[in-house]
Amino acid sequence: MVVPIPSNNAGGNGRPPGRWSAIWSVLTGLLSLVTLPVAIVVSRQRDADLIDAAVAIPAAALLGMLAIWLSRRSRRRLQRAVLTTSRGRTARLGRAVGVAGFLIAVTAALAVGVSLILEAVAD
Repeated sequence: MVVPIPSNNAGGNGRPPGRWSAIWSVLTGLLSLVTLPVAIVVSRQRDADLIDAAVAIPAAALLGMLAIWLSRRSRRRLQRAVLTTSRGRTARLGRAVGVAGFLIAVTAALAVGVSLILEAVAD
């Protein structure tokens, strides 16, 4: 009689745990980095003010936070797994890119805030 051995990975389907979370964390992190430059290019092509690109700041911040969350999820799943995989590096990369995207969004929000305050004071 063959007794199945329980696995520690999420779902028990034989795939490495945290695989897709790590990959999605990198993709959403890259998307958070690209959001603001794309918004600036679009605002310039439409002859709009640069301040109009500020609409994309919350999206970039949310995408950065999502990348960080997905990275943490992947690393938690990998820590529970018996086998080690190379997904730890992917999850770390996703976290780094997500943090960079989030910090760029925060910096852009601060720049817009200072710009609006200076315009209000100048008037």
